[in-house]
Amino acid sequence: MARLILFNKPYDVLSQFTDRGSETKRRTLSDFVAVPGVYPAGRLDRDSEGLLLLCDDGRWQARIADPRFKLPKTYLVQVEGEPDDAALAALRRGVTLKDGPTRPAEAERIAAPDLWPRDPPIRVRKTVPDTWLRLTIREGRNRQVRRMTAAVGHPTLRLVRWSVGEWTLDGIAPGEWVERDLR
Repeated sequence: MARLILFNKPYDVLSQFTDRGSETKRRTLSDFVAVPGVYPAGRLDRDSEGLLLLCDDGRWQARIADPRFKLPKTYLVQVEGEPDDAALAALRRGVTLKDGPTRPAEAERIAAPDLWPRDPPIRVRKTVPDTWLRLTIREGRNRQVRRMTAAVGHPTLRLVRWSVGEWTLDGIAPGEWVERDLR
C-alpha cells in the first residue's frame, strides 16, 4: 500500500531533501521528515507555506502533481490592497501571464484566517491595507498564484497552501506531518 505524508511546510524551507550547491545551508525537508523512500508530489516555493504532499509511489506522485488530473489546490493568500469585484472576476476567468493564460480559478475574499504567526512576519505598510483571499487552481505553474494576484494589481504578501484534492492542512502545525494510506 502506498504511503502519503501530509507535511505543513514552514516558510523558508526548500521542497527537497538536500541543498547541494548552496554556499549557505538552507532548511530542507530532511530537517523535518525522516521517512525513507518518500518524495514530494509537486512543489511549494521556499517563500510559501502549507500543505506539501510526499509519497512513496511514483504513479500517485504523478496523479497528485500532474495538471492533467486537475486536482484542485486551495491557497489562503494575503495580498496587498483590497481587490475589487473586477479583480476577482479576472481571477475567476483566468489571467494571461507571460507563459500564457491560466485556467479559471475559484476566488473569493475571506476574513483573516486563524493561522500560526509567520517567522519572519510579512512586511506591513501603515498606508496600504491588505486582504485575504481563498484561491483554488487546477494547474501548478511556477509561482502561479503569486503571478496571478500580481497580474490583477495585488501582489501576494503571504501564501499558504491549505489543501490539495481531498487532503487538508487542518490540525497539522508548521513543521509537523501526518501519514495517510493511499488506496
